[in-house]
Amino acid sequence: MSRIEARLVELGFPLPEVAKPVAAYTPAVVTGNLVFTSGQLPFVSGALPAAGKVGEAAGLIEPAKAKELARLCALNALAAAKLAIGDLDRIVRIVKVVGFVASVPEFTGQPGVINGASEFLGEVFGEAGVHARSAVGVTVLPLDSAVEVELIAEFK
Repeated sequence: MSRIEARLVELGFPLPEVAKPVAAYTPAVVTGNLVFTSGQLPFVSGALPAAGKVGEAAGLIEPAKAKELARLCALNALAAAKLAIGDLDRIVRIVKVVGFVASVPEFTGQPGVINGASEFLGEVFGEAGVHARSAVGVTVLPLDSAVEVELIAEFK
């Protein structure tokens, strides 16, 4: 088991199987010394643990729950990266994270939701997990997911 995979287990998040694409794309692509993941949904054992819009009113996904979903998206992105490069210990830097949050128009806490992915990557990679980032609110995501995350990582 790689050092990074051992760290994931220590954190309580063993690396899952890569989710099967739900459309015409591949989970990750390598160019040069960068791996780009496709947007990853928060699948757990092939299913979304929650679906719908993020917001603070009744019937919506609470921001704290959405933050947990963003962490799962990042975990799934790491699984996709491993599929492409073979070993997560090869990652020397998380370069960029892009997060999408399906939210109601009045919700403006998208950065706090995507912190779930960013903080998780920091816990896993330490200083190498600090990255540039975008957090975007959108009307809807595939399969009515509340969150989607993609990342770019540099590897050796």
